[in-house]
Amino acid sequence: MKILIVDDSEKWVMYHESVIREIFKTPVQTEKAFSAKQGVEKITSSVDEPYDIILTDMQMESDFLPLLAGEWFIKQIKFFKEYKNTKIIIISASSNIKLTAEKYNVDYIPKYKCKDLNEYCNKLLKK
Repeated sequence: MKILIVDDSEKWVMYHESVIREIFKTPVQTEKAFSAKQGVEKITSSVDEPYDIILTDMQMESDFLPLLAGEWFIKQIKFFKEYKNTKIIIISASSNIKLTAEKYNVDYIPKYKCKDLNEYCNKLLKK
């Protein structure tokens, strides 16, 4: 299992990584990016071995306005046919998280629900 975590907050990245390690009892390869731009660098360099899951925040750098950085990042992922089977999960405090998830056909978890992240991830992974 290969997972990419993209968030501009190092604390959130560490939190997500610890929850992932708790959920998956088998070894999991996690990689981190601290901006949407770094996330694109990671997916581009891993195109031969795509990530199984990508977790992304929405509100990171402001370079992509009127899009949020996470939405721009999702659009970049969708360009790669190699990532068509990758599960993308938005984890964000953004108020339009549900609409964005529906627009791009990805899953989402509001950050306020992260205390229940274990339960949410297990449900999402069973889809």
